[in-house]
Amino acid sequence: MNPKVDFYFSKAKKWQEEFEQLRIIALDCGLAEELKWGNPCYTFNKSNIVLIHGFKDYCAFLFFKGALLKDTKKILIQQTENVQAARQARFINVKQIVKLKSDLKAYIYEAIEVEKAGLKVELKKTAAFKMAEEFQHKLDKKPALKKAFEALTPGRQRAYMLYFAAPKQSKTRESRIEKSIPQILKGIGLND
Repeated sequence: MNPKVDFYFSKAKKWQEEFEQLRIIALDCGLAEELKWGNPCYTFNKSNIVLIHGFKDYCAFLFFKGALLKDTKKILIQQTENVQAARQARFINVKQIVKLKSDLKAYIYEAIEVEKAGLKVELKKTAAFKMAEEFQHKLDKKPALKKAFEALTPGRQRAYMLYFAAPKQSKTRESRIEKSIPQILKGIGLND
């Protein structure tokens, strides 16, 4: 147990019992405990294996390369269509975790083997993501914007593309694009 992570568990208003069970399972598998992104993260040879996090309606084990796991028990969930590698095992009570304890350990051991083998999730290329028509028009009309956008890292490009394509109304997409143009021209990502 890492004392730096203890505060996460002690401050939790919800899911305390569930978090404690998930923590025990991860530590029983010989993983190192760290605090990353404000959450307990369990690593093998400094590679992320699984993360504990809580939401309003559920808590979860997030397997970083869950897409590569066999998921024989069909417990892994892709959070959204745009999440490519990670998968969650979700829980709403401690009984579910206790019932799946041996299965969760098996998933962790499989995830460790995935890391040992050096397997990687093949990620979609940026071009495979949907480009909002409104943004494509801006890129076509403003060569400086197009050049600045293309100079961004693929991850930053994807973040903008997903952000611009998400709203249902064209007016909202236009507003998001207009507000983001100065950042793009400065080479700044959406979440920087």
